[in-house]
Amino acid sequence: MAFTNEDLERYSRHLILKEVGPKGQRKLLAAKVLIIGAGGLGAPAAMYLAAAGVGTIGIADADVVDLSNLQRQVIHTTNDIGRPKVESAKETMLAINPGITVNTYYDFITANNIGGIIADYDFVIDATDNFAAKFLINDACVLAKKPFVHAGIIRFQGQVMTWVPGAEEPCYRCVFREPPPKDAVPTCRQAGVIGVMAGIIGCLEALEAIKYILGLGDLLTGRLLTFDAIKMTFHEVKLPGRSRGCAVCGDHPTIFRPFDYEQTVCEDKIGAHS
Repeated sequence: MAFTNEDLERYSRHLILKEVGPKGQRKLLAAKVLIIGAGGLGAPAAMYLAAAGVGTIGIADADVVDLSNLQRQVIHTTNDIGRPKVESAKETMLAINPGITVNTYYDFITANNIGGIIADYDFVIDATDNFAAKFLINDACVLAKKPFVHAGIIRFQGQVMTWVPGAEEPCYRCVFREPPPKDAVPTCRQAGVIGVMAGIIGCLEALEAIKYILGLGDLLTGRLLTFDAIKMTFHEVKLPGRSRGCAVCGDHPTIFRPFDYEQTVCEDKIGAHS
């Protein structure tokens, strides 16, 4: 793939990095990343992946832009209120980088459609805000052997972890096992979230995707990275290896296809992030 003069200027700061260079930028341009959720986490992830030149980006969300979203979902503007988030997101991403392809999925992500959607992508970003979606994404990605990054935010806290196939590192279900009972965890709507937290954690998700594509450095596999904005500290939790008793990736699995959970936290649509 030959770079145009515009490419050389647009990606010049990547091209001079020895860890990226022309070879790495070509990898980014050839890559396909799916973002599930066009809200708080998905917004910065989508914008930075577009800016980085990830060639094909999918974005899935069944929600429309609401005024209360704008405190943290920076990919949308006041003029977008009432529009599908995927349309608003696509418009912003292409305004940043018209040379990429953006595929939109204005639909609920369910057990019936997730397999067909993730099949076309190299890496999946979980930018959702509810446990039902997170367990669905984990199970579908593990079964399909698709690498993905998980993140969650609430109040002034956030967390990130990554799973890749073929390793003995734990998946999301290995760590958290089952969704909590309904109403056991306060929702973002109930507890609140500082808007910039979505930017910090969403950017970490985008960085994990880029590093995976480039084969660069250490991913957050086998590690849970947490961030406390009040204390301004990151903390790394070393996770035990793959759980032999995990229902999806253990030695004797009981989950052989994705299934839908009753939603237990935050929004009532899979694919939106608080």
